[in-house]
Amino acid sequence: MGLHVVAITGASGAVYGVRLIEVLRSSGHDVRLIISREGAINLELECAMTPELLSEKYGCELENNENLAAKSASGSAAIDSVVVCPASGTTISKIATGISDNLTTRSAIVALKERRTLILVPREAPYATIHLENMTKISQWGGVVIPASPGFYNKPESIDDLIDFVVARILDQLGIENNLTARWTGEEIESNE
Repeated sequence: MGLHVVAITGASGAVYGVRLIEVLRSSGHDVRLIISREGAINLELECAMTPELLSEKYGCELENNENLAAKSASGSAAIDSVVVCPASGTTISKIATGISDNLTTRSAIVALKERRTLILVPREAPYATIHLENMTKISQWGGVVIPASPGFYNKPESIDDLIDFVVARILDQLGIENNLTARWTGEEIESNE
């Protein structure tokens, strides 16, 4: 299985990162976990857990966001992907301008230079023009932007269904098979022919 770096930053939506980690670990993938100071605040507010508890619960290697010498920052480390989920506007801006002042931004920039999969999951509303411009830059460089915008065609019945919709999109981009949500088949609308 693969090795994935998952970073939780200061945007609301820590639950998306937690669920992604849960599914990756239950599928046999290794996860290196980075949580920014602001990400830890949201993790506590939204999920009632600390970075240490999250790491222990799912058996992840927790790396210090201030340690630029950690494995996740290495171009020679065998890392398959870096997923910033959720990705704050500040983190996206730093990545787009090449500022690698913490482990999250350094890992993302290394992913771009090494042509690894980089996925950003912004959870802002509305987006400022600068956020849109920065996401466009990252997309043009090969990064994937997956806004935390769940679909409703699958008739979600719970918040968990909405979360799983977004996590399923992330897993699809990672090439990891999943059945977290119903997929569009084209048969949902009766043909008028």
